[in-house]
Amino acid sequence: MNYDNIRLEKGLYCNGSITGALEKEDPSAQYKGTSLEGLDAYERQLKRFNIRVSGPGSDTVEKFFKTTDSAVLFPEYVARAVRQGMEQADILPRIVAATTVIDSSDYRTITSDPDEDKKELKNVAEGAFIPETRVSVKSSLVTLNKRGRMLVASYEAVRRQRLDLFTVTLRQIGAYIARSQLKDAVGVLVSGDGSGNAAAVTNTAVSGTLAYTDLAAFWNSFDPYELNTLLVSPDVMQKVLEMAEFRDAAAGLNFHATGRMITPMGASLIKAGCVAPGTVIGLDRSCALEMVRCGGITTEYDKLIDRQLERAAITCTAGFSKIFDPASKILSV
Repeated sequence: MNYDNIRLEKGLYCNGSITGALEKEDPSAQYKGTSLEGLDAYERQLKRFNIRVSGPGSDTVEKFFKTTDSAVLFPEYVARAVRQGMEQADILPRIVAATTVIDSSDYRTITSDPDEDKKELKNVAEGAFIPETRVSVKSSLVTLNKRGRMLVASYEAVRRQRLDLFTVTLRQIGAYIARSQLKDAVGVLVSGDGSGNAAAVTNTAVSGTLAYTDLAAFWNSFDPYELNTLLVSPDVMQKVLEMAEFRDAAAGLNFHATGRMITPMGASLIKAGCVAPGTVIGLDRSCALEMVRCGGITTEYDKLIDRQLERAAITCTAGFSKIFDPASKILSV
């Protein structure tokens, strides 16, 4: 148990995660059964310097900069607060089937035969040829977008601000990144990932209106996939809520009491402002979309440590690719 004696320096960020670097020197497993059980290596360093980052008794920003060692902890505090904001506003876990983490700027995902005849598991006679499903690498690269904000602040302006309040500002940066990444994901679902795989579009029976029969036909068109998620624009969400099928007494009571509504065909109904007006994006979330991340939250730790805020970028790089093209479709209202 040597968390009190670890030398903190900027080099701990070189491999991307200061928490991982600290865990190697100060493994959490050795604290089992002690008062520090449940804290990770970074949180033990906060305890070492008696820095409280949340609650009514949280410290001020300047507490991080009391010593050279404690200043090294500040960029990770920023990254964690931004990550909290991303997680609170993040819809992506509800629509992404798989997440791939890479450490390079180039990535090609895989694809398989879309031919229904080749997907069918046919009866194979003894000694006969077994049908193949060919998996290959896509010809196009996954487009990675760097999303983030420049944190600009005078140290003198924020040094006496409570960390609990400053965390709220950082969470908003995380929420912005999450919304930007959702917009990127919607763009891929609608227009494709550069492989000529834009989503198939069907129109409602009467332009400008949305009837229950439109949703039923849309649901039925997904076979053999399952329509289990609907991403809709705000105006379409209102149309769904106004449908008689979702306004009966039981549905209304549940919605007003809990905010949960009866959803079309049991699919998750998600409102997203980045979806174009009059658009319903249906998908089978188990096999429609892959998220590719290049690391996690990145901070300009040198600037945050040496210049005490002033001007530092907080970014996250990610892209999206379709897995099975027919697993996502569009209903145009």
